[in-house]
Amino acid sequence: MTLFWIITAVLVLIAIAFFAVPMLYGKEYDDVASRDELNKAFFKDRIHELENESQEGLVENRQELVSELQQSLLDDIPESEVKKSVQVSAGMLLPGIILIVGVSYGMYASVGGIQKVEAWHDAVNRLPQLSQRLLGDNAANEPLSDQDMSDLTLALRTKLHDDGDDPMGWLLLGRIAMANRDGETAEMAMKKAYDLNPVDGDIQLGYAQSLMLSGKPGASDTARQLLRNVVKKDHTNVQALSLLAFDAFEQNKFEQAIAYWTMMKKLIGPDDSRAPMLDRSIERAQERLNADDKAKSIASGSAATATTEAAPKVGAEQAKQQVVATISLAPNVVMPKQGAIIISVHSADGAPMPIAAVKLPLTTPFPLTITLTDKDSMMPQRKLSSLSEMIVRARIDSDGNVMTKQGDWYGESQKVMLGGDTKVLINKQY
Repeated sequence: MTLFWIITAVLVLIAIAFFAVPMLYGKEYDDVASRDELNKAFFKDRIHELENESQEGLVENRQELVSELQQSLLDDIPESEVKKSVQVSAGMLLPGIILIVGVSYGMYASVGGIQKVEAWHDAVNRLPQLSQRLLGDNAANEPLSDQDMSDLTLALRTKLHDDGDDPMGWLLLGRIAMANRDGETAEMAMKKAYDLNPVDGDIQLGYAQSLMLSGKPGASDTARQLLRNVVKKDHTNVQALSLLAFDAFEQNKFEQAIAYWTMMKKLIGPDDSRAPMLDRSIERAQERLNADDKAKSIASGSAATATTEAAPKVGAEQAKQQVVATISLAPNVVMPKQGAIIISVHSADGAPMPIAAVKLPLTTPFPLTITLTDKDSMMPQRKLSSLSEMIVRARIDSDGNVMTKQGDWYGESQKVMLGGDTKVLINKQY
């Protein structure tokens, strides 16, 4: 910031120099030389006129007239040349200098965005702190707000502008963009990281995830190849197996999906909190595998409805570690022809990154009641039960790409305590 003010001071001094130097030293001029040039021009014009008049017979004593002109020209030449200059005192320059400084800094204060510049530098200085909070390394485990996420993105972009050869920086930017559902930025950042370090497993995994979420033609094939490379190097990479299983399920390759989920169960063990979720996924894939095309659609809707209706039948202790949401549609909502229903739980401050989420088929009837528990948590280290207060959001995803929101209908609940019930009315559109 100090360098910035030094540069502005230098620019203002240059402007003052352009103003003061000509005023102090003046502009020399020579009246004698100017008069001499004028006399010469007059002499030449008169000689030309005399020649014309002599040819027409109007002048008989032409030579005498020329001699008189020459004599008058010689008489007008001064004995010595005198040069004059106009100068001003330094005191007369002071008002102009004050005006230049005042106008320069006044205009910058008015239209230069000094507050935004200061906020930008503050965000850059907070980059280490914000990065630790994002990764959950701070002792208070304080979640990032929307403004914090925006500041972190700005600071990280600044760092990458100065040091664009940092693959881990691009990886972090891509993860933040995915959390903010900015698919274009996520894919760009992940590709930058991959181009810089194509052999790193985390970068391959992140780039594959961004490609799968982009929905571009051919992107899924590249993503699958990257994920297979990750699993080939590290067959215990649960996240890569999970993405492959999800992709196989979306491609109606249910046998592959079951194989991946079964492998994941063996890796994490029966005591892991994710095991029940994997059991449900395997059961769902098995049902789809055993049904015909018509029964698949019905079974998918029935399975989701059965899950939402059976949720309240839990013990009293479990009921304290969950949140029950009833989702309904406003009359003006226009349902898309395809898509999904995404229900997510967020911290009470409204942070964009969900703590838990459930995706239901669009055929699920409204109003619907769903119970979200720790089994639906996005990350094992951050469970739904760790929140004492939360909000529930529901969105009708119209294009099958969870990264995009344009045109989607959504709604949000009031703050609700852990173990409580809430209602969500979908009545707004992005």
